[in-house]
Amino acid sequence: MPEQMVEVTIDSIRVSLMSQQRIVILREAQTERYLPIWIGPYEAEAITIALQEVEVSRPLTHDLLNNVFRTLEARILRVEVTALRDEVYYGNIVVEVNGKKLNVDSRPSDALALAVRAHVPILVSYGVMESAGIIPEENLEEQPAEAEAPRYTSPEAEEEIEERLSVFEDFLNQLDFGNEEDEDKE
Repeated sequence: MPEQMVEVTIDSIRVSLMSQQRIVILREAQTERYLPIWIGPYEAEAITIALQEVEVSRPLTHDLLNNVFRTLEARILRVEVTALRDEVYYGNIVVEVNGKKLNVDSRPSDALALAVRAHVPILVSYGVMESAGIIPEENLEEQPAEAEAPRYTSPEAEEEIEERLSVFEDFLNQLDFGNEEDEDKE
């Protein structure tokens, strides 16, 4: 039995100020639940160009793929975000060719760039939305100061990040930024 899917739309594409990585924010239809997915800068640009309906002189890669499907008389029915394993999202393009449905494995970012061009629904598996979806707090001002920030990674990934930071912190603590003896010499 296929897993239940929820329909989403592309809410926005954001740039991380820390790393310049791009995040596409998918919003569940009819609710205030969001799914952030890290994507590459080229895919982010391809999605943005299609969303803004910018005219390009020659077809970009995702335009080419859309043209190939059309030329082969394959109809794109929908794109899906099907799974999240080890912090990696998996996607699928559902195509109909000669009355037969086919699933084409895809990165979600490429599937999204294609969906925008083909004007087809974007679906996310219910399990992915349950595990990685974020519901913003209604009133952030009423939250206590020590409230935990929303998690964009799993607890295991957070632990790994903490370990990496502790090694860096240990290194910084070993650095001598000028001790009293050096100050006396000046």
